[in-house]
Amino acid sequence: MTESTENHTNFPATYFNRDAAFKLVKMAGICAWVVLGIYLFATLISFAQFMIQFATGMFFQKGMSVVDVVGFFTPYLVQFTPGLAYFIGLKFIEHALLILLDMEDNTRRAARK
Repeated sequence: MTESTENHTNFPATYFNRDAAFKLVKMAGICAWVVLGIYLFATLISFAQFMIQFATGMFFQKGMSVVDVVGFFTPYLVQFTPGLAYFIGLKFIEHALLILLDMEDNTRRAARK
């Protein structure tokens, strides 16, 4: 981001450095994607490892029902859930900060008129 070229008013604002706020917004967005990628990668590796073991017969027992087999797959669906929650939370923070910055800019413009 570039430095602000707007004239300063004596309006008491909520943020002191707009560029620092934009850096925080950008970091929240980047961290959201990084966290999602890490959780997705870890889940895929664990699932691939499980599928190799499952295909070789390591988890098969005589007399297993379909429900028992489906029960083996549920932890891999749940393993991804915290990463998705962190992603949604960080994206919410990113967009909430952008909305607050827009509100602040609108208030500053209104104070100048």
